[in-house]
Amino acid sequence: MSYKLFIPGPIAVSDKTLRAMTQPMIGHRSPDFVSLYRSIQPALQELFYTADPVYLSTSSAWGVMEGAIRNLVQKKVLNCMNGAFSDKWHDVAKRCGKSAGALEFEWGQPVDPAAIRRELSTGEYDAITLIHNETSTGTMSDIEAIMAVVREFPNVMSIVDTVSSFTVLPIKMDELGIDVLLTGSQKALAMPPGLSIFSVSERARQRAATMNDRGYYFDFVEFQKNHENGMTPSTPVIPLIYALKSKLDDIAAEGIKNRYARHARLNQTVRSWGMSHGFKLFPNETYGSLSLNCFVNTLNLDLSALNGILQTKHGLVIDGGYGKLKGQTFRISNMGDETDETIAELLRALDSALVETPKSPA
Repeated sequence: MSYKLFIPGPIAVSDKTLRAMTQPMIGHRSPDFVSLYRSIQPALQELFYTADPVYLSTSSAWGVMEGAIRNLVQKKVLNCMNGAFSDKWHDVAKRCGKSAGALEFEWGQPVDPAAIRRELSTGEYDAITLIHNETSTGTMSDIEAIMAVVREFPNVMSIVDTVSSFTVLPIKMDELGIDVLLTGSQKALAMPPGLSIFSVSERARQRAATMNDRGYYFDFVEFQKNHENGMTPSTPVIPLIYALKSKLDDIAAEGIKNRYARHARLNQTVRSWGMSHGFKLFPNETYGSLSLNCFVNTLNLDLSALNGILQTKHGLVIDGGYGKLKGQTFRISNMGDETDETIAELLRALDSALVETPKSPA
C-alpha cells in the first residue's frame, strides 16, 4: 500500500517534481548541463540571500557538513549541541581528526548566544557549527541572535545547517555573516534525497585553500573552480537538478513570502490541534520549529499502534519519536508542499485514529 509521509524527512514529493526527473539525460560536461546549472543560480542566490555562488553536491547534507569541517577547521571547532543531529556533528568533527569543543544543551533547549560568546572568548576556536532547526526535538534556535555574537569573532568560521528550515523562513546568509550555509533536497524543498545545496563565503574559500587535508569530493576550492565553468567537480545527480529547477519554478510561482507565511500558518494549525488534544510541545513554544511540531506523548499512547492505524486506514504516516525520545514524543511535519487542505485531511485522520489507539504497554 502506498502512503503519504508526514515525517520530518524525507517528505512527500509532488508528481510535478517526480516528472521533472524523467527528462532525457545529458552529459555533465556538456553545454546543456552548463546551461541548466547556470539557469538556476539566480534563484538559488535569491533564496540563500547571498551574492556568493551556490554549489550542488551529490550527497546527503552530511557530506557537506563533514566537508566543511575538513575545509575550515585549523585550530578547533565549537559544536553547538542540543539534539541528536547536532550531537552527531561533534562526533563527525572528532572522526575527522579535528580538535572539537562540545557546547551542550538539554535536548529541546535552544542554543544560547551568551554561552557561545563565553566559549569563543577563550580564543581557542576558529570555527563553529550550528543546526538551525534540530528536527530530533523540533527546536529552532534564534539564528539572528547567535550570528550577532559570532560576528564579534571575525576569525571564527560559521557553518550552519538549514536542512529543515531552508525556504520555511528567511535565513539571510550575507546579512547574518554566515560562512557556510547548507541544506538538503529531502526536507523543506520537498524533493527526493540525494542532493545537497550550499553556499560558501569568499573568506571561507580562502581559508579552505590553505588546508592541505581538505580532501577532494567536498573540496570548496574544487567546487568554486568548477562553478566558474558552470559545472560540478564530480558527476552530479542530474535528475535531481532537473527536479530542483522545477521546484524553484514552484517557489517563484507561489512567491517566497507566501511560502514563508504558508509554513507558519500550517505549523500553527498542527500545534493548535495538538494542544487541544492535551499534548504539549517538547521544546518551549517560543523555540518550536516552524517546519514540524514535536509533541510530548502526554496521553501515553502506543505510538507504533497509532502509526499502524494511520497507515493502514488512512494512507498516512507520522513519526514516533527519534533516538532517546522514541515513544516519548511524536513529530508531525508541515513543510514542503503541504496545504491547508492536506493538513486538514491529516488532522481528521489523526482524530479518527486516536479513538482506536491503545495506551502504551507498561
